[in-house]
Amino acid sequence: MRRARSIAGDTVNLLLYREQGRSDDAAEEALWRLNPTLAEYGPALPAGVWVILPEIEQRPSAAAPVSAWD
Repeated sequence: MRRARSIAGDTVNLLLYREQGRSDDAAEEALWRLNPTLAEYGPALPAGVWVILPEIEQRPSAAAPVSAWD
């Protein structure tokens, strides 16, 4: 598993985007499951917090567009 250190003022979404290039709901949910104690820091993480990054696909799968004729 890969770990990353937070920078002062990081949010979970910002940390995910910086480290993995995405911050969608699936990536955020996986991160929270691996790091349940992050909520104790509040919305912004202090500097130096080690965060375990989830092993997920780099790009989320694209949803098929919905057509009125389907």
